[in-house]
Amino acid sequence: MSASLERPSLDAAADARLTGGTAIAVAVIAALALVPVYTTLTGNAFLLTLFTRVLILAIGAVSLNLIMGYGGMVSFGHAAYLGIGGYAVGILAKEGIGSGFVQWPVAVAASALYALVVGALSLRTRGVYFIMITLAFAQMIYYVVIGLDRYGGDDGLTIYRRSSFGGILDLNNKTVFYYLCFAVLLAGIYLVARIVNSRFGLVIQGTRANERRMQAIGFPTFRYKPACFVIAGALCGLAGALLANHANFISPAMMHWTRSGDLIVMVVLGGLGTLFGPLIGAVVFLLLEEGLSRLTEYPDLILGPILLLVAIYAHGGIEGLLRGRRG
Repeated sequence: MSASLERPSLDAAADARLTGGTAIAVAVIAALALVPVYTTLTGNAFLLTLFTRVLILAIGAVSLNLIMGYGGMVSFGHAAYLGIGGYAVGILAKEGIGSGFVQWPVAVAASALYALVVGALSLRTRGVYFIMITLAFAQMIYYVVIGLDRYGGDDGLTIYRRSSFGGILDLNNKTVFYYLCFAVLLAGIYLVARIVNSRFGLVIQGTRANERRMQAIGFPTFRYKPACFVIAGALCGLAGALLANHANFISPAMMHWTRSGDLIVMVVLGGLGTLFGPLIGAVVFLLLEEGLSRLTEYPDLILGPILLLVAIYAHGGIEGLLRGRRG
């Protein structure tokens, strides 16, 4: 009798934690949706610019979470897709092709192709070897871009006109562009949710837990993992196209390994393998970075210990902490 009474109480507590974490995620999304309204009322245009960047990098974090959080593939070169997507837009604009109907598909396709090549070679290894190979590929493409003197080289390339969509969308309107980024972020989260709850996603998660067992029961894991890698790369490449339009500028710094480190921190901070964790992590990380940079010349001295405490005491990240999962 006591056992039968205890089980519902435990389930009710778990449901309450789940509902609480979801409520926080919904509140964050609602707050982001109202940012343009707030900036219009207050006249604080900088806030709209800041949160547009937050949304774009959150898309990159969501894509990284797909392979790292759900697939266990820790890529230290994920920012390369940001750079490839951004340079696809910048190079085409430089050559006189300003249509977003051309630029953005090229950005996604180029990032997906690069992800296919990197995945086909790196996914034959695991652990630290996998991490080092992804880092090596990222550094290789980084130095290739530095050598493109026609497109600015190390100094970067200014994009004088944002992508044109034939009057359908005016990306020069900051509010329109913000809501476009917001819509892409929500679509990315929805896509990841559909993937991880599909048969394909369950195989990816099973491979993270025990790849040999998945192979033993008949799943060709080497086919699934590169496909997941390509999806994540394509989504991050789209984020790169948005980032290029947002900044009106691209440079090799977009794909440096330190940017990949920032994306990893966002995912871990928000919660590995959680649906809204990367979004929450991106918001918290970038707002902390911006706020601390206004208070001190050495924001990392404060930001570092904060991230360390989260990593030690909240293994599920911020979302896991909100759900009551500390380890």
